Amino acid sequence: MSEVITCDFCGTQASEAETLTWTTAVENGRRRSFCDTCSRTHLRAMESKLDSEWW
Repeated sequence: MSEVITCDFCGTQASEAETLTWTTAVENGRRRSFCDTCSRTHLRAMESKLDSEWW
């Protein structure tokens, strides 16, 4: 049984197998996952290493 992963920005849920194209980050020691849509929308902020609270 695969684990359900939730996007930490918009709340979209998907199985672990469906999240292969999602983005992950570590912010303040906590692992965060972001769906394809949020990753594309906030790509520049992610590359600049801004915490998701600033997006």
